[in-house]
Amino acid sequence: MKRYLLMIGAATMLWGATSELDRARKLYALTEFQESNQILLHLPVKDGAVWELIGKNYYGEGDFKKATESLEKALGAGPATSEVYLWMGRAYGRRAETSSPITAPGYASKARQNFEKAVQLNPTNLEAQSDLFEYYMEAPGFLGGGLDKAKATAAQMARINPAEGHWALAKLAEKRKEFSSAEEHLRRAIDVAPHQVGRFIDLARLFSKQGRYPEADQTLAKAEEIAPNDPSLMFAKADIYIKTKRNLDVAKSLLKKYINSPLTPDDPPRSEAEKLLKQVQGS
Repeated sequence: MKRYLLMIGAATMLWGATSELDRARKLYALTEFQESNQILLHLPVKDGAVWELIGKNYYGEGDFKKATESLEKALGAGPATSEVYLWMGRAYGRRAETSSPITAPGYASKARQNFEKAVQLNPTNLEAQSDLFEYYMEAPGFLGGGLDKAKATAAQMARINPAEGHWALAKLAEKRKEFSSAEEHLRRAIDVAPHQVGRFIDLARLFSKQGRYPEADQTLAKAEEIAPNDPSLMFAKADIYIKTKRNLDVAKSLLKKYINSPLTPDDPPRSEAEKLLKQVQGS
């Protein structure tokens, strides 16, 4: 009887933890990162899935040190998944961007190692391939970067998703100042995935960098026809206007609307929009 009661108690605790984890996941999806962690940190038993979500919440809050610490615990408490290594890479990458010149190279190397591990564990993990591609493209050779590596990763991405492959090749072409080739690849990406707003944003950004503002605005207008209330489009449009010093009143309005819109973890954080808004208000 005693063993039976212990089994019931364990099952009840497990069900309670699962229920709380589901609640925390819903809060995370609404970018309520602090509220999500308030639930998770009070759980008496934390498995790998719990520590992974705690780490992602800290990442969303901008506490990248606690994010890496929590994700390390996720690796120790559960199976080493591609997803955990992906988020470890992202967190170490942000630590590299926000730390001193002395510590940044070490964090950058850890970011690369984790991205590579994520891809090794699951070669079809497109987000991991994409983040590794961007690392290879931007990092210097002594930190494991290189355009040849980026090109090879772009080929892997193309096998998984042709539109993303064209996006990666466009980024490489732009890096090499081959703007006509970059434009061609972005147009191909749009042809393959005509309802993917992000590719229209990329093309508009490319036009803006070349001073081709009417074409940039036309491209943004096409994106608005597809997804008129897409928060990422609001943010991108405001960002493009601010960078090109055009339509600043429209940019302010868009940023205010963005800040008050329901966001997802994939959208730029509200803090970035608030920073842009302060910048344009002070101009």
